[in-house]
Order: sequence, then C-alpha cells, then structure tokens
Amino acid sequence: MKPISLTRFLIEEQREHGRINSDLRLLIEVVARACKGISIAVGKGALGGVLGSAESENIQGEVQKKLDVLSNEILLEANEWGGHLAAIASEEMDHPHAIPNRYPKGEYLLLFDPLDGSSNIDVNVSVGTIFSVLRCPDGVTEPTEADFLQPGTQQLAAGYAVYGPSTILVLTTGSGTHSFTLDREVGSFVLTGRNLRIPEETSEFAINMSNIRHWQPPMRRYIDELLAGKTGPRGRDFNMRWVASMVADVHRILTRGGIFMYPRDLKDPSKPGRLRLMYEANPMSFIVEQAGGAATTGLMRMLDVQPTELHQRVPVFLGSKKEVERVTRYHAEAM
Repeated sequence: MKPISLTRFLIEEQREHGRINSDLRLLIEVVARACKGISIAVGKGALGGVLGSAESENIQGEVQKKLDVLSNEILLEANEWGGHLAAIASEEMDHPHAIPNRYPKGEYLLLFDPLDGSSNIDVNVSVGTIFSVLRCPDGVTEPTEADFLQPGTQQLAAGYAVYGPSTILVLTTGSGTHSFTLDREVGSFVLTGRNLRIPEETSEFAINMSNIRHWQPPMRRYIDELLAGKTGPRGRDFNMRWVASMVADVHRILTRGGIFMYPRDLKDPSKPGRLRLMYEANPMSFIVEQAGGAATTGLMRMLDVQPTELHQRVPVFLGSKKEVERVTRYHAEAM
C-alpha cells in the first residue's frame, strides 16, 4: 500500500469530514514543518552547541535551556508570516506574540509548548513539542490575552511531536487521533497509525512518586491501592513508569494504555497544579479523548475548564478511561 503523507491525509480530512478548511490544513503543515526543524536541532545534540542552560528564565520562573529558546524561535518564525494566524502564544513568553504588520493575518490562534520535558535534553531522553489551535473571536483584529481564554472544547486541532529514536507527530482535528512518523530520507511525515485507541483498563501508571508526602488524601488513597498490588483492594499488580517528559509519558499511554497523573500537592499551596492548562493539559486532553481515553482535573472534565489566565496551572489526570474515572471519583468523594 502506498504511504499516505500528512499533506494527503489532511486533504482527505478536509474533503471527507469537513473538519478542517484549507487555511487550517496549511497551518498544521507549517507547524509540522517547524517540528522537523526542531527534530534536527535536537538530533544534533552537543554537535550543534544547543545543550545546556540559556541562563534565562521563562514566565514560570523556570531556567530555560538553549533548545527551549531555539525551539520557540523556530515555531515563531515558521508561523508568523503564513497569513493563517491572528496571534501566537507560547509557554516560553509572558504575553501573546502579535503577528507583525508586514504580514497578513488569519483567523486562528496558535498556542504551543515549544519543547516539553526540556530537563531531559542534556541526558538524551525523549522530549517533544505540544500545540493547540483555537479560532480567533469574530471581529477581533488585534487579539489580546483574553481572546485566548477559551475552554478546551473550542480547540480545532491539537497535536504533539515526540523526538525520540524516531520523530512522531500525533494529531487530532476532532475526528480521531492519528500518528505520523518522520521519514528522514524524504523529509515528510507519513501516516503510521490511524484512529489510535487507548485501552479502557490498564495496570500501568505514571506519576512523580517523590512528591508523595505532599499529596492530598484522595491521591494517597488511590496510589496506596495501586502499590498494594495483588494483596490490596485492586487484586492485581500495577507497574509505574515516569519519564518526566509529558510528551513521552502520554505517547506511551497512547500506544499501550496507562494513566498519567500530576496532582495538586501541598509543596506549594499557592499553585493549583504544576502543568499549564493552555499549553499542555488542553491539547493532550483533546488528543486522549479522541483516542477513547479520559482527562480530568480530579474534579471535572479538563476540556470544560474555563481558563482565567494564559499561564494557568491545573492538576492533570489522563489516560485509560476507567482509571481516570476512579481517581476522579476518589477526589469527588473527599470534597
């Protein structure tokens, strides 16, 4: 069977499902092209002089890696001139990035985490890019932060690229979740997984166990049951996996099932969670739901959360449906 390129796949989605138009299709292709550029930079590693700290901080007060800064620049430069976007927002920037006046503007808003899991760069562990597309409100020609504050249900497309042994792009436009592998010989993404499905049940979980002393009681209850294994109330053993790169952990769950958790904890009571709603939680939740999984804050469906600020943080529980429902029920019972 002849390989199906990303371009062909998107054209077929446009024709058969009507989920996307030509502008959105071209926008997704531009993002994918930028991801290829980031993949090349990541692949060069020390040879490209891109490892180590950039000696700067982002809006969250986190020290930026050189590749964080480079990836952000690659995505900005690739997308600002195409005429598809009204504005861009990045996890690495304090405020939305306006499209320069010398370029035409479009009807979409693009949000991205240019390099998720960047703490893993220097040790050669998988990292990735996450992105989300929203529609700019009607009549708005100069979008502000408020125009980005739309619930996840309003996403038109979302995806991530994982830079590992191979570079894989995972994408949804609301009609299933699909994966594409970068064919380095021809330089294009090729469809390698159509309508991916996450098993409803799982015996694998992903969480940073070093924070266990800071967790709230319902979280402790759930993890204690998993750790008790066959002798506990669940009656079977569970395995734990933790890469500390959301893209890598979610990709594993998308491939073979599991539950990813980053709960609220008491280490910093002022923060309602660690992960960013607009750049990480919403796009990943859209992808996971379209693959038959579930995603919540522990109290409500993630995609129903009404954002209040661009860099808002939330607790995240996503993956295999039955486990997400169970841990969410434990949190609801504790209210």
